Amino acid sequence: MFALARPRLALSALRRPAGAARGFAASAIRREAMDISGKTAIITGGGSGINLSFAKLLASKQCNVVIGDLALTPEAEAFVGSEQPPNTRVLFQRTDVTSWPDLAALFTVARERLNTTADIVVPGAGVYEPAWSSFFHGDEAGTPESRYRSLDINLTHPIALTRMAFSEFLAARKRQAAVIHVSSVAGQCPRFTTPIYVAAKHGINGFVRSLGPQMEENFNIRVSAVAPGVIKTRLWMDHPDKLQMIDETQDEWATPEEVAEGMLMLLECTDLPGGTILEVGKGQRRLVTHINDRGPSGAGHTVSNGQVLDDETIKLLKRERDGT
Repeated sequence: MFALARPRLALSALRRPAGAARGFAASAIRREAMDISGKTAIITGGGSGINLSFAKLLASKQCNVVIGDLALTPEAEAFVGSEQPPNTRVLFQRTDVTSWPDLAALFTVARERLNTTADIVVPGAGVYEPAWSSFFHGDEAGTPESRYRSLDINLTHPIALTRMAFSEFLAARKRQAAVIHVSSVAGQCPRFTTPIYVAAKHGINGFVRSLGPQMEENFNIRVSAVAPGVIKTRLWMDHPDKLQMIDETQDEWATPEEVAEGMLMLLECTDLPGGTILEVGKGQRRLVTHINDRGPSGAGHTVSNGQVLDDETIKLLKRERDGT
């Protein structure tokens, strides 16, 4: 696992593909590193997994944190209730990320309870093609319920929260601010059995790349994304059907802490401009280019038994075709 480099040296720990500059239109923009101490972050999905690890990392650097989630895991409850570094507070606000009023309330909590405005926003909450919103197993097309509701969580919520963050940052005339999205290697690669999740993550990558260069150049608001590989979180561990894709003898898990360190780099590193997509696997980080990117590979990026779910889905569709 790479140690987190100092901001100006962080790219020494990255693999930069040949021609990488083609994927970063704003590569000449080099803002000063963000000093995390004394800042305030809003993190959705901070009740568990990657976002909880990032919340802990920020708090350890004396950054206030407002966690927005439906509930807290026992680990998150212990974190919120624990003693924090001096002048640092961690708050929990129950949040349904499909509710725009709930999202707006997170900024109100920061203003009213912390007497400050947010500097960092992480639209991190996400779900991995759950049965209730699956292209093959969930909503029946043509019914009133068939809206593929996971898109509200994985795509619409990050877009909406980003726009709210921009309004907050601009009104406060922030000298520096950032929005960090949680994408995925699914934003680069197709996966037959989870097409809605893949579509959402491709959407996040396009959204970040569209906004990043101009927002940083004109307003010093950095918009970037981390793209985790196979991370040992509840998105996998709570779904035995999806765990079938993992062969523990061949595939390796990356950790939420590795991803959190990558997210911190997106804040602190002057050489990771707005629009950056930073891929994180087990012991590796890589810049994802927009054109001719080779895609993820190696430790923390493989699912050796993925064909198992492909075969099951094909059988399901054949039964549908044959009426059996």
